[in-house]
Amino acid sequence: MTENQTTSKGTAIIYCRVSSIRQTVDGSGLESQEQRCRAYAKEHGYEVEAVFPDNVSGGGDFMRRPGMVALLSYLDAQRGKSYTVIFDDLKRFARDTEFHLKLRREFARRGATIECLNFRLEDTPEGKFIETVIAAQGELEREQNSRQVVQKMQARVENGFWVFRAPIGYKYIAAPSGGKILVLDEVLAPVVREALEGYACGHFSTQAEVQRFLERSPYFPKDRPDGTIRSMTVTRFLKKAVYAGYVEAPKWGVSLRKGKHPPIISFETYQRIQENLEGRKYRPAARKDFHEDFPLRGFVLCDCCGRAMTAAWSKGRYKHYAYYRCETRGCEVKGKSVPRAKLEDTFAEIIKGLQPARELFDLTKVMLRDAWDMRFASATDQRAELTRQIGDVQRQIDCLLDRLVEASSPTVISAYEAKIDKLERDRLLLNERIENMVPPKGRLEDCIELALRFLSSPWNIYEKGDYLMR
Repeated sequence: MTENQTTSKGTAIIYCRVSSIRQTVDGSGLESQEQRCRAYAKEHGYEVEAVFPDNVSGGGDFMRRPGMVALLSYLDAQRGKSYTVIFDDLKRFARDTEFHLKLRREFARRGATIECLNFRLEDTPEGKFIETVIAAQGELEREQNSRQVVQKMQARVENGFWVFRAPIGYKYIAAPSGGKILVLDEVLAPVVREALEGYACGHFSTQAEVQRFLERSPYFPKDRPDGTIRSMTVTRFLKKAVYAGYVEAPKWGVSLRKGKHPPIISFETYQRIQENLEGRKYRPAARKDFHEDFPLRGFVLCDCCGRAMTAAWSKGRYKHYAYYRCETRGCEVKGKSVPRAKLEDTFAEIIKGLQPARELFDLTKVMLRDAWDMRFASATDQRAELTRQIGDVQRQIDCLLDRLVEASSPTVISAYEAKIDKLERDRLLLNERIENMVPPKGRLEDCIELALRFLSSPWNIYEKGDYLMR
């Protein structure tokens, strides 16, 4: 019988799978599998009706593979029709003995048969035994590969390399020594720094304020289609030690240690963030209704009662009017409005008048330089004191480790481990302070320039700055 005379043996569905998206992009695994399966179907007289690809591993569980789930759903929708499912290799089916057998039953329950290009499936005791052995071999290889990958990742974390998905504010580049290393993302790193330092210093009093700040940023990736961010995302964002230049992997037993990547914030700032998250400091919440229309709301005080004035738009006959007013109960001028233009113009005149004389400007320079020299001179003494404190902390750690070895109670062991972890973080903080104790040369000029620019023309900064700056 010639090729054109081949009779149709039935309807087939092709299933192809690779373990990662990278194999789909860099290689041609799915295409080559489909090509071989189509050739097999044509040779055996099958008519291919659909192809279902997968580019995820699923860890052996076929229900975690979108392509396999879609294939089973397709069979459910075609009740009463017989199909033959063709796949390239037995390992593409399910690299797990339990799931292999379960998937076989799922196909049988739907009336579908399966055929493999490199293995003949036989419904005999010997055939089932060999099939099970091959499935178990695939499971062994998968678990061995997984263990090897974890071991390599764990070793890199122990050496200070971040091995997980790049945190927002960083990106991966190829390292000269091999592998990948984190570097700062020039666009996102400043946004991340402002959010983290703002929460640490109290500029953002709550996580909700950090969330609103990040949602306003056009660069920060959003969780939801409506452009908002989940509150849990903000919490995880604030807890990441990687932003302080450190790495850790508790699930692998790798404690906090100095990383090979540049930090976005200092470790001291990171510690303040954790204290704020744990509620050790009182942080009054800021208003949610700050608006660019009223930059002075909450800052201008009532001349009668001394309380902060509020502001709002009032509707007139033909248009809306902007007013500031006091709403303090018992105030003699409660409810009396001050036009926004009048109040803000008066404020502008005050700011414009804050122009220091030249003599004051020169005196400020001298004061700043003297303060800088005094701090520089005391840096050596402070470094010696911090070195002594590090020695004390290390002795405490060594003592606790000795006690930990002798302890047998799980409660005592847990308490010792928690105390050691805290002391380790204190030691890291002290080391960072020592590293930053003596400021680099040229830093004084940078600080003076910023300070004097503010003192020289506060009005220009207020007028040209964005809403947060104002």
